Amino acid sequence: MVDGYYRTGRGLGGYGEVFRCKSYQSIAALVGVSERPVSGFYHLLEGILAGFKLAHDKNPFKRYVDIGKVALVNYGESYGKLVVIVDVIDQNRALVDAPDMVRSQMSFGRLSLTYIKIDIGRIPKKKVLIGAMEAADVKKKWERSSWGRKFIVQKKRASLNDFDRFKVMLAKIKRGKTARRELRKLKEVAARREGLE
Repeated sequence: MVDGYYRTGRGLGGYGEVFRCKSYQSIAALVGVSERPVSGFYHLLEGILAGFKLAHDKNPFKRYVDIGKVALVNYGESYGKLVVIVDVIDQNRALVDAPDMVRSQMSFGRLSLTYIKIDIGRIPKKKVLIGAMEAADVKKKWERSSWGRKFIVQKKRASLNDFDRFKVMLAKIKRGKTARRELRKLKEVAARREGLE
């Protein structure tokens, strides 16, 4: 989004813009002045180009929608499944596929992009997709990532019954008591050493 430009009467011209993301937070800002007596439109275009360069250099976004990009479904029936983007339908939807599901369209709002990408063409056959996923070792990469490990723990906790949650609570209490006991011992040793010196 370009906020505008300015010119003075002496031929000095300038521009200023702030690029914002969808939630209207500033991504990059740029201002500049030119001493060439040229039109305000020139400064506007110059500013837009410089702003795009700055936004590209300081881009906070690292994950992009791409064919072959692995994504996690974060809502709906397929919640928690890893899917692969096999085609982009429009700016809001993609065609996704996975070994254990039927190829279907899904909105980008329901997908969380991962850093994992496999090498496939547009709309591959199921056999090609499965082979590419196995060759890229997608499942192991996901399970080794910190996000994947957290998600696995979250799934395990959600599947616990009441008695299992009670046992987890008792284990936490026991661990806390042990930690406090050891800390108290260390403090006593440190206090004795200070008393000797």
